[in-house]
Amino acid sequence: MPLLIVILGILLLFVLIAKFKLNAFIAFIIVCVFVGVFQGMELDLIVEAIQIGMGNTLGFLVMILGLGAMLGKLVSDSGAAQRITSGLVASFGIKHIQWAVVVAGFIVGIPMFYSVGFVILIPLVFTIAAATGLPLIYVGLPMLASLSVTHGFLPPHPAPTAIAGMFNADVGKTLLYGIIIAIPTIIVAGPLFTRTIKNIKATPLKEFYNPIVLKDDEMPGMGISLFTTLLPILLILCSTLFTLFISGESMFKQLVVFIGNPVIAMLISVLVALYTLGISRGKKMPELMNSVSNSVSSITMILLIIAGAGALKQILVASGVSDYIGALLNGSSISPLILAWLIATVIRVCVGSATVAGLTAAGIALPLVQNSGVSPELMVLAIGSGSLMLSHVNDGGFWMFKEYFNLTVKETLSTWTIMETTVGIMGLIGVLILNIFL
Repeated sequence: MPLLIVILGILLLFVLIAKFKLNAFIAFIIVCVFVGVFQGMELDLIVEAIQIGMGNTLGFLVMILGLGAMLGKLVSDSGAAQRITSGLVASFGIKHIQWAVVVAGFIVGIPMFYSVGFVILIPLVFTIAAATGLPLIYVGLPMLASLSVTHGFLPPHPAPTAIAGMFNADVGKTLLYGIIIAIPTIIVAGPLFTRTIKNIKATPLKEFYNPIVLKDDEMPGMGISLFTTLLPILLILCSTLFTLFISGESMFKQLVVFIGNPVIAMLISVLVALYTLGISRGKKMPELMNSVSNSVSSITMILLIIAGAGALKQILVASGVSDYIGALLNGSSISPLILAWLIATVIRVCVGSATVAGLTAAGIALPLVQNSGVSPELMVLAIGSGSLMLSHVNDGGFWMFKEYFNLTVKETLSTWTIMETTVGIMGLIGVLILNIFL
C-alpha cells in the first residue's frame, strides 16, 4: 500500500504540473498532504514534517545558491563569460572550435544556472558559427552538453547540492567524482555525437541574432576571468584533496577544511569577484550591490521548489514510506545506483524538470543509501544522470533549444533529446565504473 501511495503521489505531481500547469512548489505541498493523509499521518504531524523538511533542506542551500547566483551575475555583467569564450575560441582555432565551446560551456556553466548560461553563451555561439561558416548545431550542441552536465552533476548547482545534503554526501568528493565522470560524458554527448548529425540545418531567429558583444577594453583579462569564475571549485577541490592525502589533525588542516566548505568557498569567491570584476574595473559599490540584489531575486522560485522537494522527502520518512521502500528493495539483486537512476529517469520523463526529478527521486531512494552501504556521492551522480534522461516536450530546456535554434519538434527530438539521453546514459556508466574502485 505505501508503494501505491507513492506512485499515485508522483502521478498527482505530474498531472498538477503538466496538465494543470500548477507551480511546482504548490504541487509539491499538495502531494505532501496527499501522501501524509493516505499514509494515516495526523494532520498536525503532516504540517510539522513539511516544515522540518523545508528547514533542513534550505538551511544548507540558501547560502550556497544565493552566493552562487551573485557570483554568476558578476561573471555575466562584467563580460568575464564572454572573455573566456572568445579567448578559448581564439586559442583553439576554427579546426578545434567544438573543443573551445565545450571548455567554455564547462567553465561558465559551473557558477551559473543552466538557463542563465544558455542565454549568455548562445549569442556568442551564433556569432562564432556565422564568422566561421560552420553549422550552428555543430558549434552549439557541444556547448549545451557541457552546460547540461554541470547542471545535473556538479555542485554548487541546485539539484546535486540539495541531493548531496539529503544523502549526507561529501560535496567535495561529489564534485571530484562528478568532474571525472563529466569529461568523457561531455566528449561523447557533445563533439562525437554532433559528428553524426548531417542533415539538420539550424538558422537562428533574427531576434536571437543581435547579441550585445562587449568590446575588448570593456572586458576583464582572460586570467582574472578564469581565476574568479573557477575559484569556488578550486577551493572546494583543493580542500577535499588535502583531507584525502593528509592524515592527522592540526590547526592548518582545520583552516583548509573551513575554507573548502562550500558556503565559505562561495563567500570568498563572491568577495574576490566584487573586487576583480567590479571595483578594480572602476565600478562603484552601489552599482555592484544592485546587481547582486537582482541576482538573488532570480533564484526565489528555485529555492521554493527545492523546499517543496525537501518537504516531500520528510513526509516519506515521517510516514514510514521510506522504511517500507527500503525493506522492499533490500533484497533486490539490482544495484542501488541503477535503481536510483531508473527512478530519476521515470520522474524526469513524467515531470520534465531535471531539478524536480532529481530531488523527488532522492527522497524515494534515500533508504537505498542507508541500507546498502553504497557511496552516497555516487548516488548523487546516479540520480543526477537519470534526471537528465529523455528530455522532451514537457521540459523547458527542450523548448529553449528548439526556439533559439529555430528547429521543428522532430529535429529537436533527434538532436537535443538524444544529446540529453546520451549524457544520462554516459553518466550512469561512469558511476558504475567508479563504483568498482571505491
